[in-house]
Amino acid sequence: MTRVALDLLGGDRAPEAVVDGALLVAQRTPDVEVVLVGPVDIAQSLLEARGATGRFPLVAASQVIGMDEDPARAVRAKRDATVRVAARLVRDGSAAGGADAMVSVGSTGGALAAALFTLGRLRGVSRPALAAVIPAQAGPLVFLDAGAGTEATPELLAQFALAGAAFATVRLGLATPRVGLLNIGEEPGKGDELRRAAYDALVALPIDFVGNVEGRDVPYGGKADVVVTDGFTGNVLAKGLEGAAAMLSELLLAALTATPERKVAATSLFPAIAQTTAHMSPEGLGGAVLLGVKGVVVIGHGSSTAEGVVSCVRVAVQAAREGLVPKVGRALSDLLDRNRALAAT
Repeated sequence: MTRVALDLLGGDRAPEAVVDGALLVAQRTPDVEVVLVGPVDIAQSLLEARGATGRFPLVAASQVIGMDEDPARAVRAKRDATVRVAARLVRDGSAAGGADAMVSVGSTGGALAAALFTLGRLRGVSRPALAAVIPAQAGPLVFLDAGAGTEATPELLAQFALAGAAFATVRLGLATPRVGLLNIGEEPGKGDELRRAAYDALVALPIDFVGNVEGRDVPYGGKADVVVTDGFTGNVLAKGLEGAAAMLSELLLAALTATPERKVAATSLFPAIAQTTAHMSPEGLGGAVLLGVKGVVVIGHGSSTAEGVVSCVRVAVQAAREGLVPKVGRALSDLLDRNRALAAT
């Protein structure tokens, strides 16, 4: 049995969508136990209304980290925040009555700060990264950093590359994932000082580094299984891709329903349109995984529905069962030892 601590108050649709998602998880995966973390009275009321009284373990947490709050300050001040309590459950572990992983679809900064404050970093980690899965045309690819930090160094991008490769082996089932560096051109020597230095750092790593990858290559996929960049650039690109996908879907739907004649002609196309829209939606892919902390932490989209919550829990369970944290830890620890050995020569 895998236990997942679920933030009851996180997300635009909380707490209803969170409870509905937990119920779907219970129906579909009986070997997963969801622990609802939040105000017990709210959880009990929602479960009673759904005929599911006593269905889940409840852990009390009376506070929430708001989207408009400074995450670090809020986490320190709010000892009873849902994400902080969930992180404590992960720290304690399921064997001690805690959890194997945590999921929140609330404040990204709040979940990140709670994880750092409570779980701590793995050995050799300068800063964690958010690894997201992008539904590229050629197949899903891992993309990091999706926004855990805004600044980077060549050494940090090298850490991201190793962590991302380890994540791809677990999330995508790839034995030797191809790793690319997001840049403004494919040729070596392209980009700013950070990108040029990072290129040299990635060449020296024990990974299948395929060189630079341009932004236009990301939605198509096929050139790399893991794309590495700094958190500022990554967050801008991820949100840009999300917005572009939504816009294209809306434009296509509007064009096909502009006249009665088009509506009739488009009827046969709607299943294909729905399939394409679902392929591009973040709902089915689950949330981003925070790599570099001592525990499995999954952060979902703030607008997640119940199905989105299910997807996040699925990702968290997979990461916990397949030993993602130890795999990332070994890769980064080996990098630290190698760098120290080189510095000593």
